[in-house]
Amino acid sequence: MNRTLASLLLLTVAAPAFAADWPQWRGPERSGKSAETGLLKEWPKDGPPLRWKRTDLGTGYSSPTIVKGVVYIQTTKGMEEFAVALKEATGEEIWSTKIGTVGKNDGPQYPGTRASITVDGDRLYCLASDGELNCLTTKGEVVWHVNFKKDFEGKVGMWAYTESVLIDGDAVVCTPGGSTATLAKLNKADGKVIWKCAVPGGDLAEYASIMTVEGGGRKQYVQYLRKSLVGCDAKTGEFLWKHSRTQDPGASILTPVVSGNKVFIAGSRTGGAALELIASNAGVEAKELYFDKALAPSLGGAILHDGHLYATAGTGLFCADFATGKILWKDNSVGPASICFADGKLYVRGYNSGDIALVQPDPKEYKEISRFKQPLKTKTTGWPHPVVANGGFYIRDMDVLLCFDVKGK
Repeated sequence: MNRTLASLLLLTVAAPAFAADWPQWRGPERSGKSAETGLLKEWPKDGPPLRWKRTDLGTGYSSPTIVKGVVYIQTTKGMEEFAVALKEATGEEIWSTKIGTVGKNDGPQYPGTRASITVDGDRLYCLASDGELNCLTTKGEVVWHVNFKKDFEGKVGMWAYTESVLIDGDAVVCTPGGSTATLAKLNKADGKVIWKCAVPGGDLAEYASIMTVEGGGRKQYVQYLRKSLVGCDAKTGEFLWKHSRTQDPGASILTPVVSGNKVFIAGSRTGGAALELIASNAGVEAKELYFDKALAPSLGGAILHDGHLYATAGTGLFCADFATGKILWKDNSVGPASICFADGKLYVRGYNSGDIALVQPDPKEYKEISRFKQPLKTKTTGWPHPVVANGGFYIRDMDVLLCFDVKGK
C-alpha cells in the first residue's frame, strides 16, 4: 500500500461518518435546515427519549450550536454573560468564559444574551448583548475582542445586540449599527477592520442576522435593520440598496430567507415581501415581486423547502408559495412557534403553548405526525429556535436546556 493511499484511509477512519453538526445560527447554511438523515419517523406518545437535561444553565434566549462533540451556548448569570461548552453526549460542562455584560439597552423584561455562537474551525465568535464581540478558541481562551459601541460608534435598538455574526472566508461580518459602521467586515484572525459600510442616513442594529446573497452580478451581504432591509457589496462594503416596506413599528427580527437572487423578508405587524436582486444602471435594484400583510413571520423564523415557505405568523403555522406569496394553508393548533427542518420533517416548537410537533411539510395541507408537551416549561416565552444535530433535538427555555434522542434505530 503506498503512503498516499494509507494516509487517505487513515483520514477516512478518523473523520466522523455522516456527522451532522450545527455550527452557527440556523444551521450549516443559515437556512434553519439540518443535514441530518436517519431520524425517527414518528415520536412516542410522550415524546422522544430525553438524552440529558440541564436546569442550571443561566438565563437567556440563545440557541445552541454543536460541533465535533461539543455543544456551545451563551447564557447570563446576574449581569454577566458567558460562552459555555458542554459535552454533546452528556451535557456535562467543559468550560465557561465571560464574554460581556447585559446590554444597557435591554428592555427590563428581556435582559440577557440572545446570539448563537458561530463556530469556525478551532475558533468561536460570540456576541454579547452589550456589543462585545469575542473570538475564543474552542478551549474557551480569548483571542481578540472588539466593542461595537466603543470601537465603531455602534447604535442598537431597544433590546440590545442580538445578531449571530457571519463567518465568510477569512472574515467575520457583523452589524454595529449607527452612521459610521452600520455593517462591518473584520479579519477573523485578529479583528482588524477590512471595511465599514455606512448606510446613508445611518440605521440601528436590531435582531436579525446577516445573510449572503448573489444577485445583480454581485456577492452581497443582506441585513434587516431598524429602518430597512439593506444590501452591501461583500468585497468592498459599498452600500447598494434598501427596502423599507416591511418595516415593523416594533422590531426587525426575521433573518432574511434566501433563494438564489431572491430574498424574503417580513415584519410581524406589517407583512412580508419577496425581492429579486437584479443589475441596474445604479448598480443593484431590489425589485419587489410581491407584498402581503398576511405573510408576517418573525421570532420563529421561516423555512424554505421545495419552493414553499413554512413559518408562523400571528397565532399559528402557515405554508405559502415562495414564488407568488400565496398562502396555501394555516393551522393554529400549536400556536406561535419557532421551527427547524431535519430529515424531511419540520420540528415545530410552540413557544407559548409548550407543544412540540413533528410535521410533514406538504403544500396541500397541515400534516402532523407526532406531538408532545415540553417538560420543564418555564413561565417565560420560549423563543430560542429548536436545533437538530447528530441525533440530538435541542430545546432551550431560559436556564433549561433539553436534549432529546431522535436518532432512528
